[in-house]
Amino acid sequence: QVQLVESGGGLVQAGGSLRLSCAASGSIFSINDMAWYRQAPGKQRELVARVSGGGSTYYADSVKGRFTTSRDNAKNTVYLQMNSLKTEDTAVYYCNAAIQRTILGRRDVYWGQGTQVTVSS
Repeated sequence: QVQLVESGGGLVQAGGSLRLSCAASGSIFSINDMAWYRQAPGKQRELVARVSGGGSTYYADSVKGRFTTSRDNAKNTVYLQMNSLKTEDTAVYYCNAAIQRTILGRRDVYWGQGTQVTVSS
């Protein structure tokens, strides 16, 4: 059993900051990519940021220069630091991770339950 649990969402004014965390727990051998997605009402889920097992990062154009993702491999945790938040960043934010549960097992993708981020004007 593997679980991803997000925390850190909430209500913030435009221009403010929030830090999201996502911790993976359970039977884990290794974690490859860890990523953040978001889904606003009436829109498709979109990739926001991704960090590889080696630390390489990717950001959507809409968040470049404002958001930073990082990970703590010892804690199986990924973070999303969100600065200069805009009203259009309002969405439910989900983390996902590509996890190998055993040394011979395959790699599967797991999702967290989501955390609401609301940016007010």
